[in-house]
Amino acid sequence: MFRIVKAEFLAPEIKRFEILAPKIAAKRKAGQFVIVRISAKGERIPLTIADSSIDRGTITIIVQGIGKTTKEINTLQTDDFFLDVVGPLGLPSHIEKFGTAVSIGGGVGTAIAFPTAKALKDAGNHTISIIGGKTKEHVILEDEMNEICDEVYVTTDDGSYGYHGFVTGQLQELIDSGRKIDFVLAIGPIPMMNAVAEVTRKYGIKTVVSLNPVMVDGTGMCGGCRAVVGGKTVFVCVDGPEFDAHEVDFRLLMKRNNTYRNEEHDALERHICSLDKMYAEALKEEI
Repeated sequence: MFRIVKAEFLAPEIKRFEILAPKIAAKRKAGQFVIVRISAKGERIPLTIADSSIDRGTITIIVQGIGKTTKEINTLQTDDFFLDVVGPLGLPSHIEKFGTAVSIGGGVGTAIAFPTAKALKDAGNHTISIIGGKTKEHVILEDEMNEICDEVYVTTDDGSYGYHGFVTGQLQELIDSGRKIDFVLAIGPIPMMNAVAEVTRKYGIKTVVSLNPVMVDGTGMCGGCRAVVGGKTVFVCVDGPEFDAHEVDFRLLMKRNNTYRNEEHDALERHICSLDKMYAEALKEEI
């Protein structure tokens, strides 16, 4: 059992958990993830380790409530428990002094980009962060990014805050202004990562994405997280999760991610009433 030291909503449907897991906190590196489970019959959910504290023996994860299990996770409160937290899993981010490094986070992808952006800064890069959200209230970790990056740009789909448009538009503006960009990390929805890859491809800018396929065991045994990169099959959980964006077959990745869409929808619909009640109670307690 892993106790939740602190739980708080950052935005609608997005919640941050600080979890007591000293062994994982001592070993994890930027880019790695854990697989969590809240009950013996529960679904296994892979989540990037957004931060950690060796002194407190804690790791931080950020969860977006989209399906049945993630919505259930987001009803958990401080001093509740996760049944399982397994990790650190996956390969760490490749960090070096590139020069000017841009980290792009779309929605909850900002939480995944944060630890790598921090590591890039520590390696001596000039760090730029572009973080996006549907609206102002969906933008997360702006203050945290400002603490570790030299420049932070915020975009919103509806123009309610920052740049009116997508993260790709802000990236293109930086490139058009004559800024020399040496490295780009993009993390978020598959269409967003694909779009970033197409922007940087024509300029030959090294670009890395963190993939998010269907994943079960996190050890490469189940084969559920297969993806095609550079024409070859990879297992994201052990060969990644980060890959060269210009070599990823995003079309196939999206197709595989939609494999269980109907089942996920049905599972959520069967539990929607009880989940809504749990959500309301969780929010009321935090207020």
